[in-house]
Amino acid sequence: MSLSDAAIRSAKSKSAEYKLFDEGGLFLLIKPSGSKLWRFKYRINGKEMALALGSYPATGLKDARKARDDAKELLEKGGDPSAEKKRQAVAASIAAANTFNLVAEEYVQKLRDDGMAPATEKKTVWLLKQFENNLGPRPISEIEPFEVLEMLRKVERRGRLETAHRLRSFAGRVFRYAIWTSRAKADPTALLAGALRTPKVTNHAAITEAEPLGGLLRAIDAFEGHKPIGFALKLSPHVFVRPSELRKAEWPEFNLDEAYWRIPADKMKMGREHWVPLSRQSVALLRELREITGNSPYLFPSIRTWLRPMSENAVNVALRRLGYAHDEMTGHGFRSTASTLLNESRQWQPDAIEVALAHKDKNKVRATYNRGRYWDERVEMAQWWSDYLDELKKPESGKVRRVA
Repeated sequence: MSLSDAAIRSAKSKSAEYKLFDEGGLFLLIKPSGSKLWRFKYRINGKEMALALGSYPATGLKDARKARDDAKELLEKGGDPSAEKKRQAVAASIAAANTFNLVAEEYVQKLRDDGMAPATEKKTVWLLKQFENNLGPRPISEIEPFEVLEMLRKVERRGRLETAHRLRSFAGRVFRYAIWTSRAKADPTALLAGALRTPKVTNHAAITEAEPLGGLLRAIDAFEGHKPIGFALKLSPHVFVRPSELRKAEWPEFNLDEAYWRIPADKMKMGREHWVPLSRQSVALLRELREITGNSPYLFPSIRTWLRPMSENAVNVALRRLGYAHDEMTGHGFRSTASTLLNESRQWQPDAIEVALAHKDKNKVRATYNRGRYWDERVEMAQWWSDYLDELKKPESGKVRRVA
């Protein structure tokens, strides 16, 4: 005789546990404490087993019968419902222990162990933190594409289109790492291609014509602000390194007698040591600067303390003071200036210019070869470039720009 909800509700506890039977092996175990537990009785390999299906009323009669039917279907296929339940419990435990946060942190540590550059590490850790309170606590194997998209759309709605794309790319790398380490079966970000708005590509503003560049150089010579920042402005066009590499430059990296600057790998965007040949003009500027900041580890120390480098916006702020708007010239723009005019001169091999700019070469063997092969040419090019800048700076080469 099958059970009814009314019979289950009216069942009272007794001094000893007892059973109320439904159909097909399903029964309700009434405990002396008053709890009512669903069980499914079955046999496997001649042994009687009982599978727990939940408690009443959390699991109602209808749900208990469905669970019984699912267990019977598994039996017919040769499975063991109790063993399957244990497997699912273990899988759930493993999934709970492998959240997006934990897998992502492990992935970032792998990048550190592989020699990730500090600048890249800082950006990567920042990306990781954006997931901490969103997808972070979720088991990585259970995250669906719509969950990732919902998070990215929130970033997108704030107008941060490029950030949204970077977050999607980072999440994709984490999911692929989870797949490689057998903690996920798919990368949900792969299904989001084209789902985000495409940001407009904006290059770093730069002056790339000779006459305006001459005006900028004369304006820099007339800079009257903090002296180390003035020297940073003067040196930037000669060495055309990245702003972060310039502002973090330290005196032990320089050999002024042999005229070179060795930038350590951990300061380079590509995580690879870079050598910069120094022209006579660059060496003269550095010798003069050393008289001012030689007691600091940094060439360009902060205004507040000489134990830290100047701020990342110091050169850009100085350019604004000279009257150059953010869409006219930036600290990073000196690289584009040099790249454009050196290539237009047609005096130097394009590969030598690329090596001077420390751009990434996908061919590691060729990258190593190029650094040695082009050194003599780069030394000659550095001197030619500084001489060319001096020519452009002469008053007769153009009018001095008014300072705003």
